[in-house]
Amino acid sequence: MKKENLRPIFWEKEGLKLLDQRQIPGKKEWFTAQNSEDAIFAIKEMVVRGAPAIAITGLFGAVLELKKFSKKPDYQEFQTILSKILESRPTAVNLRRAFEELSSIFPKEEYDKVSLSELQQKSEEFAIHVFEEDIRNNLALAKNGVGLFPSSPSKLKIITHCNTGALATAGHGTALGVIRSLKEAGHDLTVYADETRPYLQGARLTAWELMEEGIENYLITDSMAGWLMSSQKIDAVIVGVDRVAANGDSANKIGTYPLAVLAKHHGIPFYIAATEKSFDFKITDGSQIPIEMRTQDEVTRLNFLKNEKGEAILSEGVIAPVGVKALNPSFDVTPANLIKAFITEKGIVPPDKIKEFFG
Repeated sequence: MKKENLRPIFWEKEGLKLLDQRQIPGKKEWFTAQNSEDAIFAIKEMVVRGAPAIAITGLFGAVLELKKFSKKPDYQEFQTILSKILESRPTAVNLRRAFEELSSIFPKEEYDKVSLSELQQKSEEFAIHVFEEDIRNNLALAKNGVGLFPSSPSKLKIITHCNTGALATAGHGTALGVIRSLKEAGHDLTVYADETRPYLQGARLTAWELMEEGIENYLITDSMAGWLMSSQKIDAVIVGVDRVAANGDSANKIGTYPLAVLAKHHGIPFYIAATEKSFDFKITDGSQIPIEMRTQDEVTRLNFLKNEKGEAILSEGVIAPVGVKALNPSFDVTPANLIKAFITEKGIVPPDKIKEFFG
């Protein structure tokens, strides 16, 4: 499969076309969002996931909703549209930042002067801009990440967590984008992918992307990382992120925190790949990052999927006693002191330098 075919998002006349990531690797199906409710469903139920891809989906969802109006909504209605979409995934900062930027195009004091067609057109242009910008940033980030490793082709063993590739972004990816670019630079890679809840994204998505790219990879359970680090030479851990606080504390998919602890213990550099849009300087530390709690059925059953009405459409493989309670947080927070550096589109940044670097 060619890389361009890994692109998960298409903006078309029929609506927003999303590769349904719940169905991978079994089949490749597309979900079409025709209004904001469809976009909200796609985000909540992980048809689309990954902080950059969620922001892009949210923006196009707002555009789809605005296109339904024959008369311009008042300013409060406009903000309500954005608020409803924003509530669909509170942890990732990219979606909130995208809506803040969109709102700044139409400040409250100027909103009444804007026509409906201008509101629709400028909103669509902004969504397309964010989509294209994400691809450019991912490529720049990946290039910077490659610079952390030897310039001559080398054998490298890397652990990654969750899915941070083309499927989580507009294209190419963040942490997985670095790995992809390392292969293009001639390195001989072996990648170990944690399976990762929710929906076993590392197992279903990361392993699939790596196989499509022809990169040698092994799927491991999240609990195997310690054994792997103690028994083999691991060159680096590279993960993505959903939100970075001002002090460098970082929220990412559940299981990232213990992986960072293990990396610290074994002297392995732990890198987070993130574009500037993932940094939230409005919060001081990780304790202020909201952690999304998901349904316990995702833990007690395999292949638990719901349709737009919230009804189970696929629920197989009961793996726990009926009635057992399960915790299912989507994210945990990795303290800044466990992070070697952030790999960004603007350079490599240690945690204690992020405010002055982006300031």
